[in-house]
Amino acid sequence: MSTEKGKKEVFEISQEEIGSCGKKFSFLINQKNLNQQAKIILGRFVNQVNIPGFRRGKAPESIVRKKYEKELIDELRSHLFSLALREIESDANLDIVSWSNPEEKSELQLDRDFEFSFIFECAPEVQLPDYKNIKIELPEAEITEEMIQKQIDHFGEMYGSYEDVDDVAGVNDMLKVSYTSDFEPDENATPFLCRQVKAEENWIWLTEPETIPGVIAALTGAEKDKDYEFTAEYPEDYREEALRGRKVTYKVHVKAVQRRKFLNEAELCEKMKFDSAEKLREMVKENLKRENEMKKHDEILGRIREELMALTPEFPLSEQILNGEIQNEVQRMAREIIKSENDAEVFKEKLEEHKAEATGKAKERLRMLFICRAIAAKEGISVSDQDVRDQVKAMSSYYNYKAKDMLSTLERNGGLEEIKLDMMTSKVLNFIKEKSETNK
Repeated sequence: MSTEKGKKEVFEISQEEIGSCGKKFSFLINQKNLNQQAKIILGRFVNQVNIPGFRRGKAPESIVRKKYEKELIDELRSHLFSLALREIESDANLDIVSWSNPEEKSELQLDRDFEFSFIFECAPEVQLPDYKNIKIELPEAEITEEMIQKQIDHFGEMYGSYEDVDDVAGVNDMLKVSYTSDFEPDENATPFLCRQVKAEENWIWLTEPETIPGVIAALTGAEKDKDYEFTAEYPEDYREEALRGRKVTYKVHVKAVQRRKFLNEAELCEKMKFDSAEKLREMVKENLKRENEMKKHDEILGRIREELMALTPEFPLSEQILNGEIQNEVQRMAREIIKSENDAEVFKEKLEEHKAEATGKAKERLRMLFICRAIAAKEGISVSDQDVRDQVKAMSSYYNYKAKDMLSTLERNGGLEEIKLDMMTSKVLNFIKEKSETNK
């Protein structure tokens, strides 16, 4: 641990090394300078507040100071913290990643010196490998006739239609049914809940995801004009709270069994408006080529990540940042795993295992982030706020959200910074990929 001192115009600043990536900066402002800064804040208040009997900006400072004493001190405190942060951020030799909340050594009063401190977490020093000469070669994927036919068969199924069949119901068939159950919804029940437990006419697909738990097993083999009974067991995390964890007995009458009729190649050409089967197959082939190029692109980026991680020497990670990333990773795992109260109990029981897994993922993510951050700085690669807004707009369109609402949510939970870092990483990996292709 080492300490350095220096003087600036407003503060006397001392610096203390904390761990491998931390720096504690203490800021001391003497009483004279403190009162000068207080006068600046007081001047702002005089121009902004309304005092009865005086025009705005004309009230005596003594009256304003007395009336707004607490507010003046609070504003002065924020002003000093901002000045201190700007002072440190202006130092080109510091690559600051995050900082703590300020810690005050004593109460802020105008009749004495005032001292406070911040702890800054700085980016580690990364010894970059010869990343511009990373070469990833993957074989060209062949488009076979079998692949083309498989895609055409998929289109034939997709564009096909359901038709009545005089046969027992099988998996992927569709049944026209009516049903009742032993569950009585209350008068305020949602239309969805009412229809879930009773319907004079409805369609049930014998395919995942099930519309009613257990319905596929219960109605596979069902026949037209016959009745069936089964018990559905709803999961603890079901969308309708009234049905969570409930067992509901259904009585079902099958009105019709329908099966999808696949279109043959000639019918498909007519449906998709192709003049010939050859043109249809050529379109499918081009689509498969594009899909393969996208897969190849993603695989190359993944291999570049692996090479960067392997070629870059180890470097220390800030304990504070690592702990925060571990916590975020555990929370991500919890969101993916916990779907019921039982899942939550099991997750708690295995919490140490999850933390160990999260630690490995967090270290890998941070290493990759700092490697790409160092490359971005060296190559002048950046992500603007407009880039982030455009990305959020695209995401909102994909997920069918309002862009303004998604942006507001991400601003509140810190998601914008994560998106920005992911975009920066993607830009760096694509930069290396382009260099690799240029140097072939």
